Amino acid sequence: MTDPVQHYLRPGTLHLSAMPPLSLYVHLPWCLRKCPYCDFNSHEIQGELPEQRYLDAVVADLEASLPLVWGRVVHSIFIGGGTPSLFSPQGIDRLLADLRARLKLTPDCEITLEANPGTFEKERFRAFRSAGVTRLSVGVQSFNDAQLKALGRVHDRAQAVAALEEAALAFDTFNLDLMYALPGQTMEQLEDDLGQAIGFMPPHLSVYHLTIEPNTYFAKFPPRVPDDDLAYAMLDRITEMTSNAGYERYEVSAYAKPGHRCWHNVNYWEFGDYLGLGAGGHGKLSFPHRVVRQVRYRDPRAYMDNALAGNAVAQSEEVRRDQLPFEFMLNALRLREGFVLARFSERTGLPLSAIEQPLREAERKGLIERDLTHVRPTQRGFDFLSDLQQLFLAA
Repeated sequence: MTDPVQHYLRPGTLHLSAMPPLSLYVHLPWCLRKCPYCDFNSHEIQGELPEQRYLDAVVADLEASLPLVWGRVVHSIFIGGGTPSLFSPQGIDRLLADLRARLKLTPDCEITLEANPGTFEKERFRAFRSAGVTRLSVGVQSFNDAQLKALGRVHDRAQAVAALEEAALAFDTFNLDLMYALPGQTMEQLEDDLGQAIGFMPPHLSVYHLTIEPNTYFAKFPPRVPDDDLAYAMLDRITEMTSNAGYERYEVSAYAKPGHRCWHNVNYWEFGDYLGLGAGGHGKLSFPHRVVRQVRYRDPRAYMDNALAGNAVAQSEEVRRDQLPFEFMLNALRLREGFVLARFSERTGLPLSAIEQPLREAERKGLIERDLTHVRPTQRGFDFLSDLQQLFLAA
């Protein structure tokens, strides 16, 4: 059997001068109920949550992966789902202890846990903080009971309010997740939702446009959502209201008070590395001569069986040289500040000449501005981000 480490360390056409920062993503895939818009790898709980066996599988997955990241320091951990807060605080405490025992974390390692509003989950927030979680991300989506029902959420406005009050007491940094362009939503309803969200003074706000994803309930039975003109007007209003409240829009959907950006997500957008553990977990790892993407088994039962047998990875492949410019730009151009040109070569192992032609085209179309060291999307580039990113597809 080929040693995967030696396989990845063999000579190749890329030349990465240094390894990027490393993050860890852990996927906990269960929910109380699958939302009709959700295309994430989430599964409704059927019977008792197999918490201990699943955590055993995650640890086995990590141990099999350690040779690929040996000696590297982890800067952030993100525990996502699903609804990770369905796991007990004892389970999260055990998970974090197991991770710390096997990985070197930075002293200020950001550890985020996704949570949904709900009476029993709210009681767990302080215990999650005691377990070592430093940042909570609360999936509110709306404060309007009718909208929450249309979105298939299991909580109501009162539970959302209670969860945010508890999050503010338990955490110095927390994120509030909101969605807009919801079924039947008016501008006034959006302003009411966002006004209530800002009223809780979350250090970080994520505001996402509802998109109808393939293979979801909404794809089969599409709701009536605001047209493009109204959705664009809503985004303008979101930008205005958040700016007036002291938030900086540092990424397409992310707004933060000074000092409260989500480091884990910034690492994604800057084309950093991340080891993805758990059912369906995606990872990106760099080596001196190649960039590799991995995907874990998606079905929770299949994942547990395979991970415990030492074979959690369902798919592993090198990112092709001609795909790297697009993959880099797909992330980096989401950031309002853009990227330092030297980082492109550092993170992809490619010369800057690989993107010179599409950069010129983007500049000609008014989608970016650049100088000798930096590339930034213009406001037009930010508004038509997919058009900008697509210029790099054939780079």
